[in-house]
Amino acid sequence: MKLFLSAAAALMVASAAQAAPPPAEAFGRLPDIEDIDMSPNGRRIAILGGPDGKRGVTVATIDDADLPNFPIGDIEPVSLLWAGDDHVIARIATWRKIDARHNYRFERNLSINPSTKSMVWLLNNDEASIYLTEQPIMQVVPGPPLRLVVRGLVFSQGPSSSLNTKLERKGVDSPFLAALWNVDPVTGRGRLLERGTYDTVSWRVGMDGAPRLRVDIDELNHKFTLLGRPIGGGNYFVVTTGPLDTIERFHGFSDPEDAVYLMDGDQLTRRNLTTGVVEPVGKPDPRHPYISYDPNTDAPVTLKVGNDVIAWLDKDLEGVHAALQKVFKGRSVYLYDWATDRNRLVINVDGSASPTEWYLFDRTRKELSPLGADYPDLASVALGKLRTFTYKARDGLEIEAFLTMPPGAAAANAKAPLIVLPHGGPQAQDSLDFDFIVQFLATRGYAALQPQFRGSTGYGEAFRLAGRGEWGGKMQTDLLDAVAAAAVSGDIDPNRACIVGASFGGYAAMAGAAFHPDAYRCAAAIAGVSDLGLLLGENVNLYGKDSAAQEQLRVMLGQSTSQKLASTSPAQHAGDIKIPLLLIHGDQDTVVPPEQSEVMVKAMRAANRPVEYVVMVGENHYLTKSATRTQMLKSLEAFLAKNLPVTQ
Repeated sequence: MKLFLSAAAALMVASAAQAAPPPAEAFGRLPDIEDIDMSPNGRRIAILGGPDGKRGVTVATIDDADLPNFPIGDIEPVSLLWAGDDHVIARIATWRKIDARHNYRFERNLSINPSTKSMVWLLNNDEASIYLTEQPIMQVVPGPPLRLVVRGLVFSQGPSSSLNTKLERKGVDSPFLAALWNVDPVTGRGRLLERGTYDTVSWRVGMDGAPRLRVDIDELNHKFTLLGRPIGGGNYFVVTTGPLDTIERFHGFSDPEDAVYLMDGDQLTRRNLTTGVVEPVGKPDPRHPYISYDPNTDAPVTLKVGNDVIAWLDKDLEGVHAALQKVFKGRSVYLYDWATDRNRLVINVDGSASPTEWYLFDRTRKELSPLGADYPDLASVALGKLRTFTYKARDGLEIEAFLTMPPGAAAANAKAPLIVLPHGGPQAQDSLDFDFIVQFLATRGYAALQPQFRGSTGYGEAFRLAGRGEWGGKMQTDLLDAVAAAAVSGDIDPNRACIVGASFGGYAAMAGAAFHPDAYRCAAAIAGVSDLGLLLGENVNLYGKDSAAQEQLRVMLGQSTSQKLASTSPAQHAGDIKIPLLLIHGDQDTVVPPEQSEVMVKAMRAANRPVEYVVMVGENHYLTKSATRTQMLKSLEAFLAKNLPVTQ
């Protein structure tokens, strides 16, 4: 069925609220659609998704009823990418247990030819690259011949190699170097394109397949270096270098402009790699906007800050977006992918109270055709309404927050109990889009508060840096100040609040219980960090004590002493907790190991404090299974019903 522009607005009609909220399964299920990608000629669409345990790739030829499906089974789907018009690359992830203590997540690329129905793994002939946890595709080169530039590994050739000049100085005995490979999507076989050094972590590659930028990180001196190469090849030269944080200055590469985008203070600049000419882009902005790029040409399309487009750099696409935004009033329209000629586009449309829906837009016909929805079971459900506000922290810092009220809250004329939901990261941010946890809580009668506390991204460099060393300090009082500010409206009850979070948000939930025990009625941590000293130790085991990753974590924690780490570790202060605590953790979590929750459980029980522990069997850090996502929601619902009932 196809929808014409004049009729598409009818999709916006709100549905009546249901008498009972939908079950946890409706929110906990994985989205039906993980990713959609359009072939360059605009004739085919590949859709990655399907039921949990039966995920697959469906390829649709537009205006053709044939829908071949390629099952990928009970594994984690990640993304799709067309390589030319005849091969679609499905990136998928699997987990492998290396030893008794360590699981690793491996991302690999499966090349699918929908016409011949053949499938082959990329880089299947390289022995070294099987040890790489990720296998990013750096460029699709149209050719001829068509090829993919893929980041892999090569053997380092040992300590005596001329490529190994830093090995002895660094005290490293790595058998591998990062490398670029030219890979044939038909056979999956690769041919070495370029070796990196022991410091190389990534590249940016031109549309012709030539490496143009190289990213190096010196593990010994904790220095970031961006190197460039002019058109036609030649030696690399230093574009910018500095401490690890210097990487934040790098905002991408535009092949058509032969330019690298860099922040210079608060000014975004464009530097031509061949001529060296530098010019400003837009006005200085302390929020440090980032750039989105055209998937077919690598040309810049928008400047964005957080969730908002602040400037369109592509006027053609700006016009398309403006027309569609008029159709889907009250919701956000995203131009997701498009054909090379831009006649056909894949768009998605969503909002805080409306899960994502996907459409094909044909500009010539002025026609919209639905492709699917992430959460079809919620299509007719009344969900919570979100509003944003800003408040001042107790030290004067201005902070944004999102508050989602339960559906029907205004008519109820009663103050809603509050769930404070600090995000993970902490160098991250919440979005204004649909959030399955937020809306699950809202349909249960809770207001959900999401403060964008100091240290969050999307609000400028100074705001992000203000979070250093404040995990257990001002980041926590920012949450308390958000509750006080939200209470001014009169529709939430600040005296009936619990704090719930995942990852860093889980740390914040435990920290709130330990360091501000009178502020909340209960706390729940999903895959949370309970002991900062243990976190640093786990990071050493993974990356090494002098690694760049370890230095970044130390910097984020403010280079804290062992005494400060202990003083801001909730597990060290379980005896100060007065409220019930729920801990939920996946037993295959390699980002925040389950030991972090186990340590907290042990400390709570030793202090005779109320604690519940739920283990999600077979789940990792990212909640990638419908069954365990639903288990988490049901556990949280039961815990809140007992400790923060909606009706008093």
